[in-house]
Amino acid sequence: MKRPSKARRRRILLGGLVVIVVLVGVVAFGAWYKLFREVPQQFDTPAEDFKYGSIGNETAEGVPFLIWTVLPEMFPEYLPGAGGYQSLGFVQEKGRETPIGFSKKTVGFPRIGFNCAACHSGTFRTEPEPARQTVLTAPSTRADFQRYARFLAAAGADRRFTEDNVLRAIERRVDLSWLDRALYRYIIIPRTRDGLREQQRRLAWMNSRPDWGRGRIDPFNPVKFHQLRLDPAKDRTIGNSDMEPLWQMGKKSGYSLHWDGLNDNLTEVVLTGAIGDGATSLTGEAPSKSLPVDDLKRIEEFIKQARPPEYPFPIDRRLAASGERTFQSRCASCHEFGGKRTGTVIPLEEVGTDRNRLDMWTREAADRYNEYAREYPFNFTRFVKTNGYVSVPLDGVWLRAPYLHNGSVPTLEDLLEPPGDRAKHFYRGYDVYDRKRTGFIHQGAEARRLGFEYDVRVPANGNGGHRYGTDLPAGEKRALIEYLKTR
Repeated sequence: MKRPSKARRRRILLGGLVVIVVLVGVVAFGAWYKLFREVPQQFDTPAEDFKYGSIGNETAEGVPFLIWTVLPEMFPEYLPGAGGYQSLGFVQEKGRETPIGFSKKTVGFPRIGFNCAACHSGTFRTEPEPARQTVLTAPSTRADFQRYARFLAAAGADRRFTEDNVLRAIERRVDLSWLDRALYRYIIIPRTRDGLREQQRRLAWMNSRPDWGRGRIDPFNPVKFHQLRLDPAKDRTIGNSDMEPLWQMGKKSGYSLHWDGLNDNLTEVVLTGAIGDGATSLTGEAPSKSLPVDDLKRIEEFIKQARPPEYPFPIDRRLAASGERTFQSRCASCHEFGGKRTGTVIPLEEVGTDRNRLDMWTREAADRYNEYAREYPFNFTRFVKTNGYVSVPLDGVWLRAPYLHNGSVPTLEDLLEPPGDRAKHFYRGYDVYDRKRTGFIHQGAEARRLGFEYDVRVPANGNGGHRYGTDLPAGEKRALIEYLKTR
């Protein structure tokens, strides 16, 4: 039999190589399309974008949406009650796939991650029965973020988290193609399980510190120990803090931001807030470039314009006018827009509140954050270490309860009492408003059933300090509180 000529052999070899290259290209494109292709999100309004838009964390920290949806039915014993993720205090709007503050974005396949609205969307009820009113940019008082993280970790560590069980739960909800089924079985489910177990190891430091509870978070220790690579074994600080509102941020230009004033640049605060929620992660020596700067700029513009809601009950205008005089003489220099000390750091020796949140943020952490993205367009330069807490303007103060940086004082009435007379034990997370004391109802059967037990004796929970106004006569206190309802 005659052997093929060299030219023919060359053509056959070249043809085979072309086929191989095409096949490799098809496989590579398919892998990109199914695992890494990003689909832009579209929203009709800035408010919808704030509620459900991505901050760029789905690639590094996102959970596959189909897996996320079935975890509550697979592992209900790790949740505080019925209702799935709503039992953790997240706000679910009718007709939506996710609660407010959760972004569903396709990166190859649908994934879910936090956004700013998770911490900064609050609710209140005027009575136990009416529907909740949701306020964007208000502090979240009901969400239990630590328990959410522990739920995901417990699910990932459970022996029932297997490819067969998860696929079975998913396919009770949706029909998967043979290719998607294979991807979930051999890639997505195993990697998710590994990721949740890694997250459990990464957050193990939380177990040696007091629980955050509903409406609170330790916002910077996770950043210190993960993104900034500080050692939790050498750092025993507790940063448990109340949520802050994000309304009228445009009027706070130049103010010290965060509870301790660790940064005074709103753009940096927004960008690093996204980083804290997983928008970037260290890969080698530099941050990955997943931070969606343009999208975050839209969020920044939204919170500059957002306004607090008006107090929902009748106000005694004559009494409020009397209280305004007290406010101007006793409070305005620290808490009025344009006040001499408003937006500045008040030394701890003066304000006297619990020092743990202040001690949590260290000079080394500030220096590392300023170096974190040195070679990128979103360079950070404004992180500092301070010696106290910020005197914030009191816009929407009626909806900021509980009060002080750690949420240790349940009502305005309590705040105007000497520290020794303030509530020492109460429940956080019940959102029915207490119009008599100006705060949320924090005692009683329902508050106990739905809330988190707060004890001021627990480390970082102290309710001392901020003695301003505690010496006022009872009548002036009532008038001052009536005026504060108008702000």
